[in-house]
Amino acid sequence: MKLKHENYDRIAVISISGDLNADEADALRRTVEQRLEEDMRDFVLDLSEMEFIDSQGLEMLLWIQEQADERLGQVRLSGCCDNVQTILGITHLEHHFDRHDDVEAALKSLR
Repeated sequence: MKLKHENYDRIAVISISGDLNADEADALRRTVEQRLEEDMRDFVLDLSEMEFIDSQGLEMLLWIQEQADERLGQVRLSGCCDNVQTILGITHLEHHFDRHDDVEAALKSLR
């Protein structure tokens, strides 16, 4: 998994490529914790290059949502591939996250 991040005012955009699984979840947690220390409260997770997510990865998404909620922030997912959409549906999380086609649409929804 590779992570890339950019900050837009108080919105952190984190791009995830590869698989988000148990082996990679801690790296994402550290990246989010760093953004929280910088007073970011809203997150856009760009999943356009992520092809798989396991239960630990899903738990990480829920943890990010919890951290944002505690700071009165929000989380948006962008660019979910069919596989990730299916996993969100199977786990009944498809309505838990606002999803957008691309990062720009997700950013616009937070402004």
